[in-house]
Amino acid sequence: MRSVKLPPGLMQRPLAPGDESAVTAVIAAGQLADLGEVVVEEADVVSDWQRPSFDVGASTIGILDGDRLVAYAELSGGDRGDAAVHPDYRGRGIGSHLAAWMQEQARGRGLKAIGMPVPKGSPGDRLLEGLGYRVRWTSWVLALPEGRSIEDRSLPPGYAIHTATDSDHRAAWSVIEDAFLEWAVRDRQSFEDFSAQVMQRPGFEPWNLRVVTDQSGEVVGAALILLADEVGFVERVAVRKDQRGLGLGQALLADAFAQARVHGASRSELSTDSRTGALGLYESVGMEVTSVWVNRAIDL
Repeated sequence: MRSVKLPPGLMQRPLAPGDESAVTAVIAAGQLADLGEVVVEEADVVSDWQRPSFDVGASTIGILDGDRLVAYAELSGGDRGDAAVHPDYRGRGIGSHLAAWMQEQARGRGLKAIGMPVPKGSPGDRLLEGLGYRVRWTSWVLALPEGRSIEDRSLPPGYAIHTATDSDHRAAWSVIEDAFLEWAVRDRQSFEDFSAQVMQRPGFEPWNLRVVTDQSGEVVGAALILLADEVGFVERVAVRKDQRGLGLGQALLADAFAQARVHGASRSELSTDSRTGALGLYESVGMEVTSVWVNRAIDL
């Protein structure tokens, strides 16, 4: 794909630490236009950019109108990218320019494909489809309606759920990575990157990371809960493969939603995708789909 020239008056530059707020504002404006709500937090961008493996200057580009950031793109890691164009600046070729930049950067890193998530049916989805991007998988955001709860699941004798201590962090990382790598095609995330996104995330509190331990005190499951305003979002939930079938996953999920309520959430959400096969499970416990996303990619 050839680069598309920027409209007159716009310029581009690599982004840098300190640009997180402006990037968040661009993403938020797009989400409000496409979804009718804002789901991004500045902490999302900060925690991603502070990963030791992430070189902000080499992995990002910003499009500016004077001093105002109006669009951005990044190679987030592996074969995933992210991008957003402020709604006021759509339809001017900026998205195509960012797509070309992402492809060029991905080729330079020896990647075989590059993709990104977009709300299904959104202008970004239609743009990527027109540029030849295929759908790799579909994702759903589900919510547990206000006033509804998931039935508690009793733990087997000797098992317990509690807030992760410092000594549990590495074990929680290992359980989560092992579980997600069963279906995600990517390199294993380092503990240092995990720490940057979780324990070092702005606003992190110990209760955000919950673990389930067996009779010996070993961590065999974990859940990460993020709280934004009155929404508790279960970012990750995982159970060690040899411990499945005991009800630990449902117990962790019920506990995560309960913890979010205790800390002020009136609604609980999570996301799953077609690679996991878990959509039916979440719907069966009363959760409802609130938005649909597709991950579109192009082979390089």
